[in-house]
Amino acid sequence: MSKIKLLFRIGYIYHKAAFDPVIERLLADDSYDVWFSMTTEYKRRFIFNVPFRPLVIDQWKQSGYRFTAETKGFDIVITGDTLGNAAAYGKTMLVFLNHGTGIKNVLYRNLARVPDDRYQIFVEGNHRAVSLRNSPFIGKNEVHLIGLPKLDFGLHGRYDDVAGLLSRWGLDPRKKTVLFAPTYKPTCLYEVRKDLFEQTADHNLIIKLHPYSWTGRYAPHRHHRIYEKTVRKYPHAVLLPFDEYDIVPYYVAADVVLSEASSTVFDFIAFKKFGIVYDLPCDRLKHSDGQPLLEIDNREFLKGAYIHIDSGKNIGRAVQQCLRPTPEMIAKADEYRDRYFYRLDGKATERFIQKMHTLYREGGHENIP
Repeated sequence: MSKIKLLFRIGYIYHKAAFDPVIERLLADDSYDVWFSMTTEYKRRFIFNVPFRPLVIDQWKQSGYRFTAETKGFDIVITGDTLGNAAAYGKTMLVFLNHGTGIKNVLYRNLARVPDDRYQIFVEGNHRAVSLRNSPFIGKNEVHLIGLPKLDFGLHGRYDDVAGLLSRWGLDPRKKTVLFAPTYKPTCLYEVRKDLFEQTADHNLIIKLHPYSWTGRYAPHRHHRIYEKTVRKYPHAVLLPFDEYDIVPYYVAADVVLSEASSTVFDFIAFKKFGIVYDLPCDRLKHSDGQPLLEIDNREFLKGAYIHIDSGKNIGRAVQQCLRPTPEMIAKADEYRDRYFYRLDGKATERFIQKMHTLYREGGHENIP
């Protein structure tokens, strides 16, 4: 039997974190011929968007990844975002594995733009499955509930050397760790900056900005520059660099997460830890066409389990509450995990590959696009 020729359409480098457990399994599977392609990254310089090549891509090549600019000739294409040019990939099975979970409505908006394409969409939990199936933009797409492969390495224990990771960044393994992971839009990074550093002084502070906050294309360079400047004054804090694309090891290392509408808030609860949501005026947060920016009002998201604040001055108190959750917080978090995640057993990758393989062998590729 001939090998299944499969392309990971990674998009931007940070999308790869969602694929890593799947990539590892498929590269070790002799029934697949695995290839990769990337979207060109750009950095904003003055008024120009200038292409640049992240160094981590060379590391992937050295480890055996085969990259191609070809689009046709693949039996399966796995993507972390909808494709703007699905027809260019020819007769193939389009597999969607979301690069970022959470409460933004970008997935639904993107599906609305490509009503004639058909994706096999793999989702992390019942909430997403129901929302997609009830969406007016579901179109020809099919939804499969398998869990979140992105988290499997963390759930397996691969990143359990927390002391080693913290020491790598000059942090103290004896202290509790706060992970600040804002998104780029909408963001709280301006509002909390000063208080964040001062109110976490007794802990480790790891800052992981959204990749767009580094490039200046979709968010201003000020995002990273103000944190690069401030972090130098606080030895308990580290700003992770752009190429540190995978946040899952930091989910394991952190004791508390702080964000506003990032997928990190969503994912972190899977590890049975607690976080802080910085409330934003979601009723006023709109896309340029007037549609809401978020699927769920972040002022209500994970309420009762996570601590909600609307001022950076409350960060210290909120961190302490997260480190000592009440029985009510614990019970509510269990409820949310059941709602948003399917079987946090570290086997989502296995379910994904089995279902994808079955769909392909049953001829799903004949209908797409």
